[in-house]
Amino acid sequence: MKRSTDRILTTHTGSLPRPPDLLGMLEAMDAGTAVDAAAFAKRVESATRDIVRQQAKAGVDVVNDGEQGKVGYSTYVRQRLTGFGGQSTVRGRADWADFPEAAARAEKRAQVARPACNGPIEWKDRAAVDRDIANFRAALDGVAVTEAFMTAASPGVIAHFLPNQYFPSREAYLARLVDVMKVEYDAIHRAGFVLQVDCPDLAMGRHLGFPDLTNAEFVKIAESNIEALNHALRDIPADRLRLHLCWGNYLGPHHRDIPLREIIREVRLPDDKVIIPGVLDSTTNFIEHPELVAQRLVRYAEVVGRERVMAGSDCGFATFGRSNLVEPEITWAKIAVMAEGARLASQQLWR
Repeated sequence: MKRSTDRILTTHTGSLPRPPDLLGMLEAMDAGTAVDAAAFAKRVESATRDIVRQQAKAGVDVVNDGEQGKVGYSTYVRQRLTGFGGQSTVRGRADWADFPEAAARAEKRAQVARPACNGPIEWKDRAAVDRDIANFRAALDGVAVTEAFMTAASPGVIAHFLPNQYFPSREAYLARLVDVMKVEYDAIHRAGFVLQVDCPDLAMGRHLGFPDLTNAEFVKIAESNIEALNHALRDIPADRLRLHLCWGNYLGPHHRDIPLREIIREVRLPDDKVIIPGVLDSTTNFIEHPELVAQRLVRYAEVVGRERVMAGSDCGFATFGRSNLVEPEITWAKIAVMAEGARLASQQLWR
């Protein structure tokens, strides 16, 4: 991974707004409706090309493909792997449960159907990874960026969103996901891109997946997820990896979020690590002021060193299909403000 050697670099979490027509295709596929494969492939290719150029124009240094070919950052595996034909019921978010009247208005306390793992997991569309890589490589041609990354779901976050109804234990489910997803991780690495593994399960999982456990009990769950992830990443150098951690990309009280110090404890940032703090809120159309972005970046730089800070967003701007809470055109305005804030911070830190 590049470092901010002479200025604060900018990036984001991964998902970016998809064109409406492409989103319609993705949602149809997710619902089991057949779409024209050639038309879909062509639209993903053009959308990837456009999203890379938009990032560069907005001032993003470390870009990705915006996850244009995925309906969701974790559930996309349903289209690539067998074994996810089951259904489970999503219970209400634990933080909203403390405010029942608000929950009734905000979430209507509906029973939401969610896919589940109900059979053996094997690759059914391994070529999808290669198509994503080829589209991204082609989109980068002639575009001036500092570095490029691609995202992939971690075994833990897949297990969170696609519950196990088949394997004899959670450990067995994770082990199989490790073996299968390693193929995708290694392909991205071999292509020369930085791999970002998305791991909200390590924080969000506390109040959304295991609300009845104590923090200490949940940390043991998180540790098992990390152990599985490390095994899946064993052939990729640490400096070609980045990890996304968050507490859930949704509007809610978040008062049950587990403190970061209980997940990683109080440690010094290792010398070979870079931190990408979220300086943009990905759940609101409020556009941050550039000076606020700069203030946040400077505070981190004063703690860990300016060269080990990169500006980023709290989470993705289009994590699941139409679930994006920020209007697409405002997303780009926020990203441009991040770039300006990074410029202001750089002026202060390198003066």
